Amino acid sequence: MLAGCTGTFGALLYMWVLKGKPDASMSGNGLLAGLVAITAPSGFVNPIGSAIIGLIAGVLVCLSCAFVENVLKVDDPVGAISVHGTNGLWGVLSVGLFADGTSNYGGSWNGVTGSVTGLFYGAPKQFFAEVIGTVTCFVWVFATFYIFFKIYKAIWGMRVSPEVELAGLDMPEMGVLGYPDFVLSPSSIGAGAVAGGTHPAEVSGD
Repeated sequence: MLAGCTGTFGALLYMWVLKGKPDASMSGNGLLAGLVAITAPSGFVNPIGSAIIGLIAGVLVCLSCAFVENVLKVDDPVGAISVHGTNGLWGVLSVGLFADGTSNYGGSWNGVTGSVTGLFYGAPKQFFAEVIGTVTCFVWVFATFYIFFKIYKAIWGMRVSPEVELAGLDMPEMGVLGYPDFVLSPSSIGAGAVAGGTHPAEVSGD
């Protein structure tokens, strides 16, 4: 709860300073980022550590969203990579930083005897273990799914047609509009793509 709250506050404050106004949607991502980040260390850190982890997660999700969109040029409109990827990684590393050694909740898990103690409480070995774990996970998942998606692309393809991209994927892929209030003529969006490739402008008569 603490990490979710401070994650919301971190994202809200960061965007307020950066843009001059609070960003409601990014604040929501900050809440999720705080909850994701605290998942790994929840049994090993104290309330102050939880609040700090969440606050950092709220700022991280804002920075990561901008990096993914502007530098990597990846279309991630809901910030899933930043919420779950970036802050999942931060959460794992934070175990090795903020674990205070007083909680027995995680004792004897994964072959660890007793409580877990992190770098900020005098035990750098746990932080190094978390770094090794995150690097191993990243390399394994990236390599495995790079190969998987290459095969998938060769067999089925990874993108829809340009017409469907212009119309939006709600109707062609799901059969229902996700955000009907955001379009001028909801009934026409995707109708051409479903019917056989007519451009939505032709359907609506524009």
